Amino acid sequence: MTPVEALVCERCGRRYAPDAVEYTCPDHGGVAGVLDVRYDYDALGDELDGALDGPTDDLWTYEPLLPVDGEPVRLGAGGTDLLSAPALGDALGVDALVKNETTNPTGSNKDRGSAVVVSRARQAGHDTVACASTGNAAASLAGYAARADLDCRIFVPADLPEAKAVQPRLYGATVLGVDGTYADAYELCREVSADRGWYNRNAAMNPYAVEGKRTLGFELAEGAPDADWVAMPMGNGCSLAGAWKGLREFERLGVVDDAPRMLGVQAEGATAIHDRFVAERDGVAADGGADSTDTAAGERGPGAERRDGVGDTTADSIDVSVPHNAGKACRALRESGGDAVAVSDGAIRDAQRLLGECEGVFAEPASAAAVAGVRAAVERGTIAPGERVVVVATGTGLKDSASAREAVDDVISVDAAGEGLPEDL
Repeated sequence: MTPVEALVCERCGRRYAPDAVEYTCPDHGGVAGVLDVRYDYDALGDELDGALDGPTDDLWTYEPLLPVDGEPVRLGAGGTDLLSAPALGDALGVDALVKNETTNPTGSNKDRGSAVVVSRARQAGHDTVACASTGNAAASLAGYAARADLDCRIFVPADLPEAKAVQPRLYGATVLGVDGTYADAYELCREVSADRGWYNRNAAMNPYAVEGKRTLGFELAEGAPDADWVAMPMGNGCSLAGAWKGLREFERLGVVDDAPRMLGVQAEGATAIHDRFVAERDGVAADGGADSTDTAAGERGPGAERRDGVGDTTADSIDVSVPHNAGKACRALRESGGDAVAVSDGAIRDAQRLLGECEGVFAEPASAAAVAGVRAAVERGTIAPGERVVVVATGTGLKDSASAREAVDDVISVDAAGEGLPEDL
């Protein structure tokens, strides 16, 4: 049996038995009634000692704390390195650590969510899984579906970087390029999955997509119990919300005394969560209650209405105009005493190069946004000099080498005799 106690609607607070509803609260229709998975914390406490006994080989180290009943799908997600980052810290003016999620099986932190969702899909007898994605979730779901011998259908914006479109196809998934935004791909995936009976992984639609991401919070709590901040990029808001949920649970269970503050970072071309958080913090939100205003498909949050297409930022993984987990992300920022910042594409490119040069981590632009966000937060006084900050590198730069070219110098042409070799090298 899993430790799940209930599913609770983020909007109205209605509680459901774990098996009573598959996706969202039926009282609201569509994807408006985002559900949160709630646990029996007494039962979790009883299981905790065994889960924390020994090294964290992968996320299934925390299997007793996860909502999966039966043999899980194992591909090696989780248990990623937490790197001391002194050179990066010197450059930013903080005591820096890097949580290197680029080493997950398909190259991003999305593997944590897919591990749980695909395990539940197989457990429930589904033969096809689906999702909409800006790239990383697509590859992740496809890789885990292949491991579980399930069919996979992926809906992506048609202008997705080629490397991210190739990866899920290599895993055997069918990739459908949607002529429109991520929001269009999301809505089409929702409609088709419902019509054809596919198990939908989509963030916010599937309440369990965030649950595997709790394990990032578990690992941070164990590996950096004295961290002051955790900096993460935000697209849909699911990853930051999941990490905070895990941190908060381990604080509640006594693993850490104080959970760190969360810094959510968005690109200036896609600021819906940032804008909503700032509006709510400053008391100018359109209506009250963080849970009652969750942005759903077709409901644009503050700032999102000015975006009418895609390609507004080089950080395609967080180029989301309609973030379906905005409410959870804003609540995580608020509960943690954290903050949100927006950074330019130029700052992201500089940060991508800085992370590579300082620590040897090749992260995609969305990951580098977290580094740029820390720099911005230090400059404006949100993060104090010398504070301990964990930067989460959420995805590998190998998935978008075209963007990385903009951050580096040109190749120096030299002939076989060495002609053209600069004297000052």
